[in-house]
Amino acid sequence: MMKRKQGILSYALIILGAIMASFSVALILLPNDAIDYGTAGVAIIISKLTGFQLSLCVLFVFLPFAVAGFLFLGKKFTIKAALGSVIYMLGLEIFENIPFELNTEHFLAVAFGGAILGAGLALILRNGGCIDGSEILANIVVKRLSDKTGRNYSLTPILLIFNALVYITCFVVIDSTAALLSLLVYVVATAVIDHYTDHFEAIKQVTIITQDPDGIIRDIKEKLNKTCTIMDSRGAIAGENNTLICYISFFELPLMKDIISTHSGSFSTVSTIDEILR
Repeated sequence: MMKRKQGILSYALIILGAIMASFSVALILLPNDAIDYGTAGVAIIISKLTGFQLSLCVLFVFLPFAVAGFLFLGKKFTIKAALGSVIYMLGLEIFENIPFELNTEHFLAVAFGGAILGAGLALILRNGGCIDGSEILANIVVKRLSDKTGRNYSLTPILLIFNALVYITCFVVIDSTAALLSLLVYVVATAVIDHYTDHFEAIKQVTIITQDPDGIIRDIKEKLNKTCTIMDSRGAIAGENNTLICYISFFELPLMKDIISTHSGSFSTVSTIDEILR
């Protein structure tokens, strides 16, 4: 029952986060000549150049990434990503028709809008969702590289390259002011996201204390295609046990939590790893 309540709460928070993100984009950022980043930024550029409805542009740009996410990242992740994206698109459709004007300087409005956008995206990410195709793309690339080489990779380089291309395109086809204001959105939003998700794009180290190491290792291998480092340890009360260390991405954390929860007597800690030296 507790797990079911937590599942319902996670979906509710994804919906709230998507509403916050669409509110920020439609009513604060776009009226102040700034755009969102990632695939949403691509959709906004297409909408501005073609005059097509923004929500439809978001749908058409995101859809291929959602399909790829279903094929490579699994059903559960895709369901949450699809839910967040649908609410985001509906929010854009609704908020665009609401007369609202933030009477302040562009710089302040964009900083405020970026903070709201970042808070909404942080809610989505912390609950296993995603509304941006660039994050799905980065996950797929990192997963494929990890499966092929056996090494762990950060999402950061892929996301930076993708967003750099978005802002360069904005600079060329729209204007320099829009590009610079949009870059400010990215800086503010990612600062808020990093604060509440502890650098979601970085590698995560999961340290698991357990008396059932074989079962957890088997599940991690089958469900995440990852391996673990095993250390003997001893608890003051529990006695002999094992400490497992595993490196995963932020988007693999929900599945790791499910694995650990099925093995009674196990608990874990999660920390952010900036770099792994070899």
